[in-house]
Amino acid sequence: MSEKEDLAKQKAAAAAKAKAEAMARKKAKEEAAEKPEGETDIAKQKAAAAAKAKAAAMARKKAKEEAEEKPEGEMDIAKQKAAAAAKAKAAAAAKNRTAVKESEEINTPSELSLNQSKLDQIVSAIESHVGQDALLEHYINRLSKDVPTLVASPDTYFSIAKFLRYDEQLNFSYLSELHGTDFETHMEIYVHLHSFKMNQSVALKVKLDRDSPVIPSLVPLWTGANWPECEAYDLLGINFNEHPDLKRILLGEEWKGYPLRKDYQPYDVEV
Repeated sequence: MSEKEDLAKQKAAAAAKAKAEAMARKKAKEEAAEKPEGETDIAKQKAAAAAKAKAAAMARKKAKEEAEEKPEGEMDIAKQKAAAAAKAKAAAAAKNRTAVKESEEINTPSELSLNQSKLDQIVSAIESHVGQDALLEHYINRLSKDVPTLVASPDTYFSIAKFLRYDEQLNFSYLSELHGTDFETHMEIYVHLHSFKMNQSVALKVKLDRDSPVIPSLVPLWTGANWPECEAYDLLGINFNEHPDLKRILLGEEWKGYPLRKDYQPYDVEV
């Protein structure tokens, strides 16, 4: 074959290749033009996500290689510094919170309860007529609608209750609540009274020996104490002297133990 023929063949092959590439580009362009916009966006998003994942993987690989190259002692020191910085930051934040709280407590005046004057009146009357040492304690119960609260001893409990009931100025004629509570170290009776004359409520509390909880009944003063005292006897084992008919009203006389005591264990575990 002559040199002239070889050159012609090479030109023809180059022309055919150029034509094929041109046709491929044209076809790709037409397909891209025909493709819906949504699919194009999804393809772009997938490509971007793949590129991001690849970059993150390379960053992790690089960090791992750097950590492996770093001496163990330097790594420990870096960890200790980071832990110390975090601890110092937490301590500073706690100190700041404490300072703010103390500032608020100093700058916020303590407001007297609206019931404080009523409590003072009741306490003064009890100390004048029952005795200076009749009450163990008295306070405004902020957690219970600021109710004036009186704490009596077992010896003065009935005398104070009687005075609250029959004093002409106080006249707490309505007993709205009476219940007992086991605090494990002692038992407690809580009585809630109301005076329509004063338009005021008061709470009377007394602590009892847990091993032998005995207290005078308030039924002679308020007939409404009848069933609440029976309930406290039934569920806690508190005895009320001079109660007209103290009995178990929920469990029955054959029941073993007192279910509201913290150390109660059922006589029949299957019940």
